[in-house]
This record gives sequence, structure tokens and C-alpha cells, in this order.
Amino acid sequence: MSSRFDHIDLRVRNLAEVRPFYERLLPALGFTREVSIPGWLTYEVEDSDGATEFFGVTESSSHVANECRVALWVDSREEVDRLAAIVRQAGASNIKGPLCEDPQYYAVFFEDPSGNRLEICHRENR
Repeated sequence: MSSRFDHIDLRVRNLAEVRPFYERLLPALGFTREVSIPGWLTYEVEDSDGATEFFGVTESSSHVANECRVALWVDSREEVDRLAAIVRQAGASNIKGPLCEDPQYYAVFFEDPSGNRLEICHRENR
């Protein structure tokens, strides 16, 4: 899987509340190396060159979810389906899909336990 970004720093209301959700989702997305940083839940993607991108989650008691969405790309529709099942099992809410937005775009949309909007998608011919 090629690099999608450098990193994401996501804020949540309560880190303990979302920890089980992200501990299931992030490794399934390829973020397999957990990094111990006080006050954070952080997982990195690691390849033969070492750590590449990372996804970090930290607590902000004043956090209010908004209309922003983080979309993560995967290699196939089957991967969207596999991850959609994990999202359901991990306790996501407001799940929509997987569905075709158009013939070339397949995605599942959902919210984490803190209300942050996320998406896992696949584009044909990318």
C-alpha cells in the first residue's frame, strides 16, 4: 500500500471511550505499530524503510465534532467491505454503506464514538 499522507492528529472528547474503537480499526487499516506517547493513542505504518505515516488520537475535553471528514483510501472494494465489518464490530455510529457514490467510487461512511466523521473508500482507475 502506498503512502496516503504523513500523519493525522485527531481530537476526541474522551480517549478512554474511543480507545477500543481505534485499537480495532487502526491495525486493520495497516497502522500496525503502536507507539507509546503519554496522552496519545498512536499507531504507525511501518515498511522496510521504517515508520511512514501515523494516526494519532488525543483527548481534548472541549472537543466538539464538526462536519469535517477524514477519508482513507484502500486498494479494493473487497477491502472496503472487510473494513466496514470491522467498523460495525468496533462500535461506529451513523454507518452508511458500503455504497457506490458513482460507478468509480465505493465507500463506507461512519462516526467514531466521539462523533468524528470518517470514511474508507476505493476509487477505480486510481
